[in-house]
Amino acid sequence: MTTAKTTHQDFAQNLQDIRRIPGIAELRRGIVFCWLRRISLLVTDITLIGLAWLLAESLCMSTTQPLLSIYGITVTLIPVLCISISIFAARNLYNAGEPRRDYLGLIKAQSLSVILLLLVSYSYNPNQFISRSHFLLYWVFSLMFVCFGRFALDAGLNRVRGSGTMRYPVMVIASPEHRADVLNVIHEEGRYRVASLLDASALDRYKRDYTFQKLQSMGIVEVFVAWDAIRNRMFLGQRFQSLGLTLRVIPDRNNYSFGNAKMHMLNDEVPCITFFPPAVAGISFWTKRLFDICFALGFILLASPIYLAIAIAIYIDSPGPIFYKQTRIGLHGQPFQVWKFRSMVTNADKLQAQLEQQNQNKDGVLFKMKDDPRITRFGHFIRQYSLDELPQIFNVLLGEMSLVGPRPLPLRDVEKFRQHYFIRQDVLPGITGMWQVSGRSDIDNFDDVLKLDLDYIQHWSLLLDLKILFKTFSAVLQKSGAY
Repeated sequence: MTTAKTTHQDFAQNLQDIRRIPGIAELRRGIVFCWLRRISLLVTDITLIGLAWLLAESLCMSTTQPLLSIYGITVTLIPVLCISISIFAARNLYNAGEPRRDYLGLIKAQSLSVILLLLVSYSYNPNQFISRSHFLLYWVFSLMFVCFGRFALDAGLNRVRGSGTMRYPVMVIASPEHRADVLNVIHEEGRYRVASLLDASALDRYKRDYTFQKLQSMGIVEVFVAWDAIRNRMFLGQRFQSLGLTLRVIPDRNNYSFGNAKMHMLNDEVPCITFFPPAVAGISFWTKRLFDICFALGFILLASPIYLAIAIAIYIDSPGPIFYKQTRIGLHGQPFQVWKFRSMVTNADKLQAQLEQQNQNKDGVLFKMKDDPRITRFGHFIRQYSLDELPQIFNVLLGEMSLVGPRPLPLRDVEKFRQHYFIRQDVLPGITGMWQVSGRSDIDNFDDVLKLDLDYIQHWSLLLDLKILFKTFSAVLQKSGAY
């Protein structure tokens, strides 16, 4: 009896929500902003494309009579504008976000429109010859004008939004631990204004009616919900849609380790999200490996006097071996022996257990101490300039490490990993990386280290490796975050 009564109440509530919608349910409240932006783009494109055609017409003379004198200005511009605008619309260049700033797509679309216009003109009247310079100038002018127009309009819109105007009002629903990430994403997007901020409990059974009433009373356009707040309540998506609201779900960044994702339709009706593997795989892996080997061989030849000088200094400074070997966890979780110049006393590993209480890393995953008593006098010097890491060049030659990548960690640290930390083990560890050029030991939270590693994995390129290597030399000379 109670279940039937509850079902009836839910149906009545949904019916009441639909009746409160102003106009058609599919029309969102932010549609005015959306169409204003599209109309602005459309008017700008029409004006500049028309200007490009007329300018090209005025600079060129046909070998017979000008096309402009035959058809008149209005008739001439109709096919020119219709072809270009139709192709722009077909390629979604009037959609919000990145599509309207896709300048490469804009160039391709306008080039295609010029080719089609050329074919139409010859097919319609093959006896009428229009100079090739006319179409060439129109193509160049139209590309310049349209790209500049888009850029200027986008810059103007960003400037207006920077002042807080023309921003979509949104509500954010997230638990306190995920709230900062969601707010950062919205702030970086630059086109939203957070009008209300609610806890994840706002979608609980006995609170959601009040939440939806608040949404309607505030005129909210879109709602951003953290994944933890919606994952067990996905049926609420229909409720948002029935109120004419757009629901955007933000994943937890610590668990979002899929790289770039794209959505497409299967059989034209089933949505499918495709997650691509990390960039450092396949041909990219072997390209990076070849670069590592060439760089490592050249570096060893040039730096051999430095290796010899450091070895002699360690031998004189303190008793014990010159090199220090430690088991680290590398690619796919495989252990290997990492080589370093010894910068600590010989029984440093045994002493670490006694110093765990003084670990300055917040989450305890890494072990860091500024005034570590195990470090020798000369060890302080080579650690400040990261010279103790130089023997790892040989690990690079053996294929156990790369020049750039996530740092390999000792077994002690890996044993404290959470499940989502292991994504960093899917690439070769590096001598240096995003962590090293972003503060090194000054970063005391492993989640921040992971974000830097994921950013590197997802955006890898040889150019990025070179940038990190140059930044590493700068960070080493400045002793940034080293101890």
